[in-house]
Amino acid sequence: MPRDDKKDVPSNVPMTLILLHFFGSSHREYGPMIDILSQNYTCLAPDLRGFGDDASTTETDFSVDAMTDDVLALIREQVREPFVLVGHSMSGKVALNVAARQPDGLLGLVLLAPSPPSPEPIDDDESQRLLTTHGQREAAEETLSKITAVQLSEAYGEIIISDDLRASPAAWAAWLERGSREDISDRMEHVQAPIQIVLGEKDDHINADLMQKTLLTHFPGTSMITIERAAHVLPLEKPAEVAAIVDTFAAWLSSKPTPTPSGATRPMPPVN
Repeated sequence: MPRDDKKDVPSNVPMTLILLHFFGSSHREYGPMIDILSQNYTCLAPDLRGFGDDASTTETDFSVDAMTDDVLALIREQVREPFVLVGHSMSGKVALNVAARQPDGLLGLVLLAPSPPSPEPIDDDESQRLLTTHGQREAAEETLSKITAVQLSEAYGEIIISDDLRASPAAWAAWLERGSREDISDRMEHVQAPIQIVLGEKDDHINADLMQKTLLTHFPGTSMITIERAAHVLPLEKPAEVAAIVDTFAAWLSSKPTPTPSGATRPMPPVN
């Protein structure tokens, strides 16, 4: 897919973008992107259970399937047109699981530095740090420095830090101890929608090598774009570039026929 396509190419049909956030984050990470994309699309950015405005939830199940059920309920209740799922990191795995359920109207997936369908290889020391220091501002600031390569504005940095601090302790621990380790690889054969992968050049954790070993074994030939001078928090580090990629992919999808009930798939866009 060409990187220099204009970001304001309108889709040929009405379309909804469902934007799912990364671990410890909320819908707020997509604010700058929504400012751009809402000119051409309906944008929905829910908080996954236990995070953001849902941090005070009384739910106790924070599995990938539970989060998937929530997203599917949102789709049934609020989406009345073809849609694209955008999954970031943790919610990349959720988005793949949603796609494996084959909901009506799903056109494609944009996966931003996605957690793979297989267990995510989180460093044991880092996992322990995140578990034992959650709720401490100094630790949240350290996390911010680890997952960004761009000097964010004070406002953007505070979004990441404050969302980190308000996340439900139960949801926080559940992802690190169980959710990230879930293996849904056997469901990938049911994913029929085209996929666009987007990575940050400076992301030391979710990188091209991991994608080659995990996601691309299921979806060979999938387009993968790397954004220069960005790390893990792509929607806030490079919102205009990510929005342009989402828009170009969505516009391409809107020009294609809807997948048939028999399971036929579309050809993939050219690999960048």
